[in-house]
Amino acid sequence: MDKTTNGWVSGMIGVLIFSGSLPATRLAVQGLDPLFLTAARATIAALLGLALLTAFREARPARRDLLPLVVVALGVVVGFPLLTALALQHVNSAHAVVFVGLLPLSTALFGVLRGGERPQPAFWIFSALGSGAVVAFALRNGLNASPLGDALMLGAIVVCGLGYAEGARLSRHLGGWQVISWALVLSLPLMLPLAWWSRPASFDGVSHAALSGLAYVSLFSMLIGFVFWYRGLALGGIAGVGQLQLLQPFFGLLLAGWLLHEQIPLSMIAVTVVVVACVAGARRFSRAAPSAQPAR
Repeated sequence: MDKTTNGWVSGMIGVLIFSGSLPATRLAVQGLDPLFLTAARATIAALLGLALLTAFREARPARRDLLPLVVVALGVVVGFPLLTALALQHVNSAHAVVFVGLLPLSTALFGVLRGGERPQPAFWIFSALGSGAVVAFALRNGLNASPLGDALMLGAIVVCGLGYAEGARLSRHLGGWQVISWALVLSLPLMLPLAWWSRPASFDGVSHAALSGLAYVSLFSMLIGFVFWYRGLALGGIAGVGQLQLLQPFFGLLLAGWLLHEQIPLSMIAVTVVVVACVAGARRFSRAAPSAQPAR
């Protein structure tokens, strides 16, 4: 398996793991405060990441990597989890998950700005068509149900795209699991006290479903998923592999219907077919066109 294909396979595994994030968050906020959820998931994952870094005796990041790691932490450790948790107090996960369809465009834009990638013009056409299909699907199913919830989700998409692109750039020399682990460790001095301060007075009234949601987003969404995702972005290209996120809303909707018994519209199947075609097209044109060789 070549490096690019390996990257796409790793990216798909990451997307499958992330697809459970919003349904799991929806379960968790039904019994836990969003601020506590954000701080607790980061704290749990950070302690696990610190254990991994210690066990494998990883060298500390260079000074030049500290600011990018802070950007990763602010984007994917703090920003996206907090904004989505707040949004899910106003909209259900089936509504919020369609916004994830905008993540590939956000990630690709930051991949160009921060990762130095230069996809071919056709890539942007397929990326825009795929994102447009997801947004059209959202509009058809009531995008404006909660302006506040929608604004929070849009903010989450922007900061997450930046965190993905910055993390992928760092993964090229630090490694995928090392990047997310160091970003989590950097956030620990803030998140640990915040988790303690915002903790519930008692966990007796917290349902098993809410605790299961917390466990999933702490272990899988906050750590394991990023191991595959950052590896995929680093090997296969930020802009190209990032298009796999177009599939995440539909995996998420299936999970929402199965776990939360939320209604799944039949139009989802048609839109999914369009999205898959756009992902395939975007993959083909995600790399810069080879330079023409001069005639001899």
